[in-house]
Amino acid sequence: MTDLYDPIVMGDMKLGNRVFMAPLTRNRAMPNGVPGQWASRYYSQRASAGLIVSEATQISPMGKGYINTPGIHSNEQIAGWKSVVDAVHQSGGRIFLQLWHVGRISHRSLLPGNASPVAPSAITARAQTVVETGFVDVSEPRSLSLKEIRDTIKDYGRAASNAKAAGFDGVEIHAANGYLIDQFLRSNSNLRTDNYGGSAANRVRFLDEVVEAVLNVWDPGRVGVRISPLGTFNDMGDANPEETFACVVDVLNRHRPGYLHVVEDAIPVDLKADFFRRLRSTWKGTYVANGGYDAERGERAVSDGSADAVAYGRLFLANPDLPKRLSRRGPLNEPDTGSFYGGDERGYIDYPEWVMSGARAP
Repeated sequence: MTDLYDPIVMGDMKLGNRVFMAPLTRNRAMPNGVPGQWASRYYSQRASAGLIVSEATQISPMGKGYINTPGIHSNEQIAGWKSVVDAVHQSGGRIFLQLWHVGRISHRSLLPGNASPVAPSAITARAQTVVETGFVDVSEPRSLSLKEIRDTIKDYGRAASNAKAAGFDGVEIHAANGYLIDQFLRSNSNLRTDNYGGSAANRVRFLDEVVEAVLNVWDPGRVGVRISPLGTFNDMGDANPEETFACVVDVLNRHRPGYLHVVEDAIPVDLKADFFRRLRSTWKGTYVANGGYDAERGERAVSDGSADAVAYGRLFLANPDLPKRLSRRGPLNEPDTGSFYGGDERGYIDYPEWVMSGARAP
């Protein structure tokens, strides 16, 4: 029987356990998108994860949607991330970079020349973002032209190449949570009438071409894709998620990326459970579950085959040594919600590791 704490082989990598660190936006990057001064320590503290997935990182200046989030489109950003990756590797960890374009979830003040955000269709989300002055409604987007779609796909390829230059072990394509790729996938945000809209097969085309661009840079085993099929965050919805995400899985099965990272939502509703069981049964590769898992639920998911690995978010934020705590049922630090987004080292790199009774402090 497979255990949550057993190694897992993914592509040409052997990972030490199946407790993954989910991507966590922390809003502590420099204004130029370079990771902040504590980022190397923050990530290296969590190197005991089977795999760290970095915070969402914008692929281009037009991909930015929140203040103080990092990028991977400039030489300075590449150098900043290289320091982070080196620190993780020196601590024995593995780390993927999450490639991010927010699409319509942005504000003009965050974009070059106060430009309008871009999206598959010019539909303003009922959502907010964070700018220098605090929370604001997102700006009205404009629809991407066909040329701009092609250029954005190239941006994903360049960002994937930049991640390799920074020394990352791989990349995760962010196709979840109401951001650009998810906006193309869902019927309520994609009203296009060309080859990128209409049918589910057409709406999946953008993701298909992004994955292809990234796989021109990385071996399939070094690429993950994150989706949130039933998520409503950022004003998302779909008329037929079963059909839409069956198409998504068909496309990804053809490309065979290293893993599929699925935001399952924490509410244990039978309909959702059935949906994700069907999705799991049709996906042919490594399945990483995410959504309110604790030790017992994560162990059960891996042992019964519901998942191959489990990605933990808030628990990893507050517990840098989470695999040890979960496996030995150690006490868990309580997350400080007030320091989740922005701030200094407090609530970022000062969560204590667990020193077991009778053991010496590291």
